[in-house]
Amino acid sequence: MSEDHHGIAANPRDWPKTLFYVALLFSVFQIVTAAFAPVSSQVLRAVHVGFLLWVVFLSYPAFGRARPWQPLAWILSLAGITTALYQWFFEADLVQRSGDLTSADMVVGLVLIALVFEAARRVMGIALPVICGLFLAYGLLGEYLPGDLAHRGYGFDQIVNQLSFGTEGLYGTPTYVSATYIFLFILFGSFLEQAGMIKLFTDFAMGLFGHKLGGPAKVSVASSALMGTITGSGIANVVTTGQFTIPLMKRFGYKAAFAGGVEATSSMGSQLMPPVMGAVAFIMAETINVPFVEIAKAALIPAILYFGSVFWMVHLEAKRSDLKGLPKDQCPSAWGAVKESWYLLIPLFVLVYLLFSGRTPLFSGMVGLALTAIVILGSAIILRVSSFALRCAFWIALGVLCVGFFQLGISVIFAVIATLVVICWFIQGGRETLSICLHALVEGARHAVPVGIACALVGIIIGIVSLTGIASTFAGYILAIGRDNLLLSLILTMVTCLVLGMGIPTIPNYIITSSIAAPALLELGVPLIVSHMFVFYFGILADLTPPVALACFAAAPIAKETGFKISLWAVRIALAGFVIPFMAVYNPALMMQGDNLWMTAYVLVKTVLAVGLWGMASTGYLQQKMPIWERLLSFAAGALLVVALPLTDEIGFVLGVLIVLQHVWRSRRVGPAIA
Repeated sequence: MSEDHHGIAANPRDWPKTLFYVALLFSVFQIVTAAFAPVSSQVLRAVHVGFLLWVVFLSYPAFGRARPWQPLAWILSLAGITTALYQWFFEADLVQRSGDLTSADMVVGLVLIALVFEAARRVMGIALPVICGLFLAYGLLGEYLPGDLAHRGYGFDQIVNQLSFGTEGLYGTPTYVSATYIFLFILFGSFLEQAGMIKLFTDFAMGLFGHKLGGPAKVSVASSALMGTITGSGIANVVTTGQFTIPLMKRFGYKAAFAGGVEATSSMGSQLMPPVMGAVAFIMAETINVPFVEIAKAALIPAILYFGSVFWMVHLEAKRSDLKGLPKDQCPSAWGAVKESWYLLIPLFVLVYLLFSGRTPLFSGMVGLALTAIVILGSAIILRVSSFALRCAFWIALGVLCVGFFQLGISVIFAVIATLVVICWFIQGGRETLSICLHALVEGARHAVPVGIACALVGIIIGIVSLTGIASTFAGYILAIGRDNLLLSLILTMVTCLVLGMGIPTIPNYIITSSIAAPALLELGVPLIVSHMFVFYFGILADLTPPVALACFAAAPIAKETGFKISLWAVRIALAGFVIPFMAVYNPALMMQGDNLWMTAYVLVKTVLAVGLWGMASTGYLQQKMPIWERLLSFAAGALLVVALPLTDEIGFVLGVLIVLQHVWRSRRVGPAIA
């Protein structure tokens, strides 16, 4: 039995039955509420958190890696679900006496806060609970602090009411997003993974890049970018694609730390890659009240540039170390992989269409998930039929039935799925397909746990910030600096994101920094979406920053190297990409803010050149080894392209082109470049 690091088997077949059925019930509840909305938003959030606590305490031990001690696990689980049922049964009463807590309310509220803190500690370690604990302490004791940091003072009951009841604490916007959009998209990715999408993406990337210079590393970058379109989870991406790419890189001569760094850096970019992106994108859309499609549009070019910068760094490192690719005859056919599993792409294309046609993420996610289930079940039935005509007729009939959903409602989709389930039950091999779908449901619930718990716990920060107004004080400090130097304000915000991210996931990192830093950037004239994307981008990079780089530590067991060494390589690989958000701040056209396509094209060219120059400066290689003066000038030229002062663009372009031309000329004089 394969074990993950929590003491629960990696394969759901080997899970304890109780955990399996709780996870299954969790997913069913989320699907039903998304489809039919039978409960209020407040009850949905409460039950979502209750299920999260239930799954956590059944699967995550208090200490170590052994299976949780069952008596305590059940006590804590039942306490968690009791807090949810209390919110459900007494919903009307709680609304009527809002702010006037009874003794029972106080007990339930305190239990809920304590359980969420403990669940977060078990799932993510001590860093995030400590940070949230400091905010909680500030809410309770901040009135005794000196100067601008002091607030007017709040009673214990006010704090509990703010955090445990209503929609500005543990049940705040992040929890709402987790209970709706995020869960559906996690299930969507889980279904596609179970159906073989990982193999499709990996084979496609292998076919395109496996035989090229530095092929194994380029496969890691490409497959992670493709996986990002369906998962939106950096850590999950590391664990899934890394199982294949890291050993492959090591086999072809890459250092273990470098292989882990490539996979970690590539995987974290998945949170930036449309259409699904990460949970942060949905939280951002809800927080700043803009359509999700606007977030995806703003992220598109930075995401491409991010993966382009990683690809460029990998290419240069491969040239420097003369790391060859795989023999071409050992690589699968890229288009052959697509031809074999093309039907898995249908739900993804439909999802993209719905999102970019103005449909809500909830609607799009529900349809995407339903279509994925239909494709998986339908394939199990019709792919056994040899007649091409019958196959076409089958898929056309299913398509017509699914189109009927837009006229007749979601019940049509459920009826189609139920019919396919019945047919699969009675045909050869169909029950295996049903098992795949069942495992996708429970795996999706388990994958949702870290995201959901993080969303719940950061509600502590949101609640305290909303209650005390500390964000405005912090923003005032940044504004005082930024009035004289925007670049310095951006650097300070970047450092804040990187420091906060040492040990906490991207979601809470974004929520914290967007609460305190993003408003300051907005006041300094940075557009709303750009300011939030800036902190989001560096929240992603924070998971690569030593000493505690979560993505790198996830790659460590696979690479058989320390997380710290991997993180040093990850920062080096990601370094060229640091210029991208700065470019967007100085010229928002890079995030397609505005209608001037010529300006977007100009900024894109400028950013590509800056990324290229910083990549050269970091690796110290292009056609051959670069002397220190070339590296320094490359860095300076890239920096000039970033700062956007009068004449800096012109000087940066000229200097950058001259450096590249003279390096190529000098390399040809010395000898042929390494192929």
